[in-house]
Amino acid sequence: MEGLVRRLIKSDILVPTFGHDDDRISSAGFQRGFVWTRPQMDRFIESLLLGYPIPGIFLVRQADRRYLVLDGQQRLRTLQHFYEGTFAGREFSLSNVGDRLKGLTYRTLPEDQRRLLDNTFFQATVVDTDGSRESLEVVYQIFERLNAGGTQLTPHEIRVALYAGPFIDFLERLNRGISWRTVYGKPSPRLRDQELILRVLALYAVAPTYKRPLKAFLNNFAAEHRYLQRLNYEVLGASFERASDLIAATAGRQAVRHQSRQVNAALAEALFVGLMRRLDFQREINEQEVAAAIQDIQDDPNLEVAISRSTADEEYVRTRLEISTARFARI
Repeated sequence: MEGLVRRLIKSDILVPTFGHDDDRISSAGFQRGFVWTRPQMDRFIESLLLGYPIPGIFLVRQADRRYLVLDGQQRLRTLQHFYEGTFAGREFSLSNVGDRLKGLTYRTLPEDQRRLLDNTFFQATVVDTDGSRESLEVVYQIFERLNAGGTQLTPHEIRVALYAGPFIDFLERLNRGISWRTVYGKPSPRLRDQELILRVLALYAVAPTYKRPLKAFLNNFAAEHRYLQRLNYEVLGASFERASDLIAATAGRQAVRHQSRQVNAALAEALFVGLMRRLDFQREINEQEVAAAIQDIQDDPNLEVAISRSTADEEYVRTRLEISTARFARI
């Protein structure tokens, strides 16, 4: 463990910032922020000191021989905090443990226990990548298979980490838009709101190429435009924001909800894509007409099935986009 902590401090092992570019990193890590509570941290250190088996970690080895943490952040960061002796500005002494270990820090551990901790090791699965699109896709597939137990990462959490860069930053900027937040509601801790924006942009830009699975379609779009290449992102972003403004000012939150308090992603993507297509014509548009169009789309008898079952099927995607596009075109 001592060697792991030393390599973390030297940045030979990196815990990447979730979803944002880092020039040291060829594939960013599949990480959330540090979320363990103190009791979880204490019990983990206690398990190590008692010699209990510990789950392995998952690393990616880059061409520069740095190791990136894909799975195991909480354990490694807890270890680092314990060795350094502080957490959240306070001394890291064990408290949520058995009486024999209570109050101990790394420095005050008995010599035999400190040696036991130093000599304990993690099993690690290591995958090589050269940063290419093909190798990153392999990492995505491997991680999905290993992503079991505990709180699993969603496909978009993996996607955001794997394709971190200017395009993901662009999605995040749109995700902070005031009108979008009015329509969607509170930020999703699992990035479902950001994924919905990606769905809207991808279907608006290349709907004719859509085919199942949706996950692969979105992966390809994110990879293709990772560095905003071959994408008129300023115009695309302005269209999305204008559609957000119009929907927020008319139907608001109810525009993207169907018989539930939850956002219906299929309905939302149809409304946004249809309205953005209408905005392409650059004719004057008024809010009353937008409100009427949204109501008509929601009431369309053919829409129900297209937003409530097998929503990733090519037929249903095409159906709901056609309904929305045709109705907004009449404005």
